[in-house]
Order: sequence, then structure tokens, then C-alpha cells
Amino acid sequence: MEANIREGKLNDITHLGIRLTVGVIFLIHGIGKTANPGFGGFLGSLGLPAEMVIPIALAEIVPGILLIIGVLSRISSALLSIIMLGAIFHVKKAENFTGQGAYEFDVILLATNLAIITMGPGRISIAHIAKKIPRFLH
Repeated sequence: MEANIREGKLNDITHLGIRLTVGVIFLIHGIGKTANPGFGGFLGSLGLPAEMVIPIALAEIVPGILLIIGVLSRISSALLSIIMLGAIFHVKKAENFTGQGAYEFDVILLATNLAIITMGPGRISIAHIAKKIPRFLH
């Protein structure tokens, strides 16, 4: 086998792994927000109305699912990047990179979403298999 075949397969598996990891993280966090009755109170302490629980949870659940299946990955990651910027600057106020109330995990998720935006979903995705979805929407 040639190295470029192996490299291609490794790149495909890497794209899939990154997409699945980020998608599952946001899916679980979004579901957790709907199941936690105290999240509405937390939003109130941030100056947001408690009615924002469902839109915020859906803004994590839907893109998470889309990343997992590999459809509209760039758009989903763009939305999740906005959410992470909100988490870093509005929720955690970018005060502590490490320690109590740290935003280091948020920065990792932001960077990973930015990588998905630039590299796309990869060849192991429904968007690649369907081929009818315009490439810029992958």
C-alpha cells in the first residue's frame, strides 16, 4: 500500500472522530439542560429569561445531531461556535482559564468547531454520500 491511501483513510477517520466527539458532547449537554429544572434559574442569574431554556437546549441538540450524522456540519459548527463564545464571554466572563469556573474546555470546543468549519465533514458523512448537498453547506 502507498502512504497516501493510508493517509486518506486516516484523515477520513479523524474527521469522523472529531465530528462524533463534538456532536455527542453537545447532544448530551443540550439534553441535560432540558432535564435540569434549575437551568432556568441559572439563566435568570445571568440576566436571561427562563424561557430561553428550550431554545438554548435546541441550539445544542439539533447541531449535535447534524454533526453526528454529517449533514450541514459547517453551519452546525458555526452555530455551536457562537454558543461557545457566549459561554466564554457571557457566562464565564473569561475570568479563569483554569481552576474554578474555568473556560479551557469551552476554548477546546470552540477550536474544534472552527476546525470542522474549515475542513468540512469528511468523506464518512451523509453529506458526502448524498452529493446533492452543495459543498459549501457540508
